[in-house]
Amino acid sequence: MQYTIELTTTEDLALGYVAADQQDWIENAVKNRTRIAIEEIVQLAVTKCMDTGTQVPPTREELVALAFAQGWVVAAAERTQQTPGA
Repeated sequence: MQYTIELTTTEDLALGYVAADQQDWIENAVKNRTRIAIEEIVQLAVTKCMDTGTQVPPTREELVALAFAQGWVVAAAERTQQTPGA
């Protein structure tokens, strides 16, 4: 996947104030957040596998895919739509 963001000149200047390289900072922030989400999903999936007697897949990628396929986790956008009054 490739995502693109646009910053105003002011936003770019401000990011340059806190980051030596804006692109590296953005990529690091996103990669770190996805790493955390993967770990959360893996923990949940392993617990669900153990609770249901499902064989635990051997890789994180397979665990994440299984968690979504089984409905143990759903995307944030989907959760927001499911929340009454959201």
